[in-house]
This record gives sequence, structure tokens and C-alpha cells, in this order.
Amino acid sequence: MELNTLTDNKGSTRNRRRVGRGVGSGIGKTSGSGHKGQKARSGVAIKGFEGGQMPIHRRLPKRGFVNIFRKNYIEVNIGEIQKAIDDGKIDPSNPVDVNALRSAGLVGKPKDGIRLLGNGNISSKIEVHVTGASKPAISAVEKKGGSVVLSHSDVVSE
Repeated sequence: MELNTLTDNKGSTRNRRRVGRGVGSGIGKTSGSGHKGQKARSGVAIKGFEGGQMPIHRRLPKRGFVNIFRKNYIEVNIGEIQKAIDDGKIDPSNPVDVNALRSAGLVGKPKDGIRLLGNGNISSKIEVHVTGASKPAISAVEKKGGSVVLSHSDVVSE
């Protein structure tokens, strides 16, 4: 194969539409914009514009409450941790913390921390370091002889 013999697959590229190039092109004269009016001109930005009437998104009242201090935790179930242990991605003899969960691919970038939830079964004795945990998750881990350590500074700094 030579560089000068490389070509695109048949039908993978199309010529660009050349508007306003005569009546015979099918998109000549008004170039598909119709006749006159605001939408026929360039620089039209009328999304939500209602002809001078107050737009609906400004007429309707704002509702509810947005807590700007809300914490955004990543949730990990004990069943996912057990599956990672079974697959050999997590060593149960070492503490399971943010770095271990990231290297196992269970979490991406931890936002405000990690919260352990109790879905699934766990059969290994593990020590888990997380920001928060549900009561069923803590009892399931402790039932197998492990422990859950709650800490607020387990977020990885990058």
C-alpha cells in the first residue's frame, strides 16, 4: 500500500452545499432562507423570543431551592467491591481506600468523597476507608470481621 493510493470509502464524503449559485443549483436566489423577514437575515438569535412579549421562561416563577453547599458523593456498593476482589483488582489484605477503588476502576475522579452502600453481598474481611457509609453496609462489612473507617479527608488531591 502506497500513500498516493489511499482513498476514502465510497460514499463517505460529500461535496459541501454551495448556496446562492444560481437557479439551476436548486438552492439559488434566497439560498433556502425564504423571502425577507428576520430569519432570512444573518445574525438571527431568536431562541425564546416571542415578538416582544415577555418570554415564557421569564413569565413563570422560579420554584424550589438549590443548596449550593450540597456534597456530591460517589456511591459504591459492597457487591461491586466484592466483585473487584474476586477479579483480583483489589487486595483484601490492604485497606480499601480511594486509591484502591480508582485503580480497580470502580470510581473515577472522587468529587466530595465516596459513600459505601449495602447492595450486594460481601464474603471477604476488608477494611474500608470512605467518607460515608449506610448502616446496612457497615453491618455487612462488620459481620464478616471487617471494619469501615469514616474519614473526611480521603479525597485524592490532583
